[in-house]
Amino acid sequence: MKSDKKNIRHLSLPAIQEYFNTIGEKPFRAKQVYEWLWLKHAGSFEAMTNLSKTLRSSLEEHFTLPALKIDATQHSEDGTIKNRFRLHDGHLVEGVLIPTESRQTACVSSQVGCSLSCKFCATGFMDRKRNLDFDEIYDEVALLNQQSLESSGKKLTNIVYMGMGEPLLNYKNVLQSIERITAADGLAMSPKRITVSTAGVAKMIKQLGDDQVRFNLALSLHAANDKKRSEIMPINETNNLQGLIEALNYFYKATQSQISFEYILFRDFNDSQKDADELIKIYRQVPADLINIIEYNPIDRARFQKPDEEAVEKFMQYLGKHRVNARLRRSRGKDIDAACGQLANKG
Repeated sequence: MKSDKKNIRHLSLPAIQEYFNTIGEKPFRAKQVYEWLWLKHAGSFEAMTNLSKTLRSSLEEHFTLPALKIDATQHSEDGTIKNRFRLHDGHLVEGVLIPTESRQTACVSSQVGCSLSCKFCATGFMDRKRNLDFDEIYDEVALLNQQSLESSGKKLTNIVYMGMGEPLLNYKNVLQSIERITAADGLAMSPKRITVSTAGVAKMIKQLGDDQVRFNLALSLHAANDKKRSEIMPINETNNLQGLIEALNYFYKATQSQISFEYILFRDFNDSQKDADELIKIYRQVPADLINIIEYNPIDRARFQKPDEEAVEKFMQYLGKHRVNARLRRSRGKDIDAACGQLANKG
């Protein structure tokens, strides 16, 4: 039976104050509750220790607090930590903490599964069950931040929406989660430290421009002509490269926010000089800061292979020779299926 109790985190501070007013509680109590929800990240009403037992029971009776829980954790040899999170309805998603000398990056999921069926991605072979609510995405970040503090004594420095799902197909919750993450009474993270990655939903990229967002945008490109891209990313059939180039330019003109490209190298598919030329051509048409060239991480159900080191080096040198700002992103957490394209709730 579905509960008619409201998720308390879906209420604004004024709405909580109004509720406290109706039950004859002092207004400052509402502020205490709000701090527990977002600043102190309480996982239950019971944890709100500066409230009376009676008030905690009353909140329990009238509201829900469906906090995310860590279901399983795996540690990679390179320091990467993968977490499987359990949602209140039993669904599972994954989030990854990626530590380097200069950064502590959280990679978070925005959907349970994914509807885009990209042919190289483990999540793409799963069905999309549902979108994550904004408070569930916030929970992922808060738990990864706590994990970062416990494992290294450092707070998160960066957040990437590059986990399971397509963020722009959960537009409202993703933007609301970023609003909470960047709020002074949330995690107070700078939006410039947040990157949302998309497989390319042109209409929603333009919407980001209209909404004047301040976070960075990454386009998962992976092939630089429509024929190849449609072969590995079915979304390209309705969001072709020309449409995406126009949308990215619209986004940049409206926000001046940083744009980058993600390009996974697949052996004998998109790693030739001709592919590099096509990539350069797209790079020249968009005010992109960077192309992240990504090592492919083979998965059981995909036919792709990783190019050998020589081919990767040759591709990178060719981009460099043509004054393209490209960086080779070595995969982290491969031994625990935590690397790019490997998230599939395998635990």
